[in-house]
Amino acid sequence: MRNYKFTIAYDGSRYFGWERQPGKDTIQGKLEAVLSRMCDTDVNVIGAGRTDAGVHARAMVANAYMDTEKTPGQIRDYMNHYLPDDICVNEVKEAADRFHARYRAVGKLYTYTCYVGDTKPVFNRKYVTVLDYQPDVSAMQQAAAYLQGEHDYKSFCSNPQMKKSTVRNVDSIEIVRRKDFLYFNFHGTGFLQNMVRILVGTLLEVGQGKRTPDSVKDTLLAKDRKLAGFTAPPQGLSLMRVDY
Repeated sequence: MRNYKFTIAYDGSRYFGWERQPGKDTIQGKLEAVLSRMCDTDVNVIGAGRTDAGVHARAMVANAYMDTEKTPGQIRDYMNHYLPDDICVNEVKEAADRFHARYRAVGKLYTYTCYVGDTKPVFNRKYVTVLDYQPDVSAMQQAAAYLQGEHDYKSFCSNPQMKKSTVRNVDSIEIVRRKDFLYFNFHGTGFLQNMVRILVGTLLEVGQGKRTPDSVKDTLLAKDRKLAGFTAPPQGLSLMRVDY
């Protein structure tokens, strides 16, 4: 049995997230079905994270232990032949036996994209959230400064039964507008369930004038999900990179 590392891109629009679920189309489920067919035995695929339903990835990383005579290139080609067109394996590499896609990850970059133009984003509509107002970017940048660093992000976690620590380190939040698109870039060691989307929703409420930048600091300290903003829609979010 050898350990293989995969770099995968997918359009999450029609999937119920990464994690396998009985009777539902998921990214992990599709990958495992193809690899299990290739190896003629059950294969467990370990992802670097668990993207939500409707969320995309440009470079999700995963690993799996397999017994196969195929080369990494042949494995990639086999997977791409049998996977649906909205999932692509960009790279397969043989990895060290101890490599684990989730536990070895030291950072992740997520980008949330909003469209703020005057017309309709016909060709990008499945990958952006359309805003019908012009948010105050400067105010959102002020608020984002309070959210950077190592904090307890319980206010920005959608799972009220979370048993493990909700402390995370978000070392960078960048908000930038380029023409008709507004990008929120979040880099950190890890993220809680729906955390990025709740952070975006909260920041957008600042940008809309519904809350002040300073109030975000109080929201963070309160550790109460009810005090944070709405959960931004999934289609605007994409996992861009996993660092090791």
